[in-house]
Amino acid sequence: MGGWLALTVPTVVVLRFIDPPTTAFILRDRFDAWRGNETRYVFQRAWVDSQRISAQLKLAVVASEDQKFPTHHGFDFEQINDAWEQREQGRKQRGASTISQQVAKNVFLWPTRSWLRKGLEAYFTVLIETFWSKQRILEVYLNVAEFGRGVYGAEAAARRYFHKSAAQLSAREAALLAAVLPNPRRLRAEKPSPYVRHRVATIVAQMQVLGPTTVAAL
Repeated sequence: MGGWLALTVPTVVVLRFIDPPTTAFILRDRFDAWRGNETRYVFQRAWVDSQRISAQLKLAVVASEDQKFPTHHGFDFEQINDAWEQREQGRKQRGASTISQQVAKNVFLWPTRSWLRKGLEAYFTVLIETFWSKQRILEVYLNVAEFGRGVYGAEAAARRYFHKSAAQLSAREAALLAAVLPNPRRLRAEKPSPYVRHRVATIVAQMQVLGPTTVAAL
C-alpha cells in the first residue's frame, strides 16, 4: 500500500503543474487508426492554458456535463443514486460521472471498462480533488476530451469546426462542442443532427440559468 501511494500521489501532484503529454485513450485511438489503415484519419490536438479557453466553453461543459462541478468534491451522489435506480428499473441509464471522474479516467487509466477501473477511477478522483484546483481539473478536461474522431481538446475542436481559437468561441459554438461530448463518434459537431441541435438549445438555456457566478468560479 505504501508503495502504491508513493507512486500515485506524487504523479497526481506533478500533473497539477505539468500538462500530460498524452492519454491511454488517445494512444488507443491512434493505434486503432494505424491498425485499420484509416487513410482519412487526421489526429489533431494542441494544448492551451485555461486563460486561452473561452469562458463560454467552460460554462457550456459544466451546464451539460456536471452542473455541481464548482461545489462537489468529485462525486455527485444524487446523480449516482438516480443512475442506480434507473438500472434497477431496467431503464436506460444516464451518465453519472462528474468532470473530475472523467479526468481521472482519461488521464490516469485505460479505456477498457471493469470494476477494477471504476474503483481506481474513484481513487484518482479523490486525489485530484485533493491536490488540484477546480480550474486545473477543468483545464485538463478541456484539453484531453474527445470532440470527434481524432479531435482532442478544445483548441483542436475550435480550429477544426469553427476555424478559430478556443478563446474566441461564442456561447452557441461552445454549446455545440459540449453537446457532442457524451458520444463524439456518433454526435457530430460539423453536421449536427436534430438531436444535437436540441441539446445545443438546452445547454444554452442552462448556461443562462447558471450565469456569470458560475463563470467566475471557473
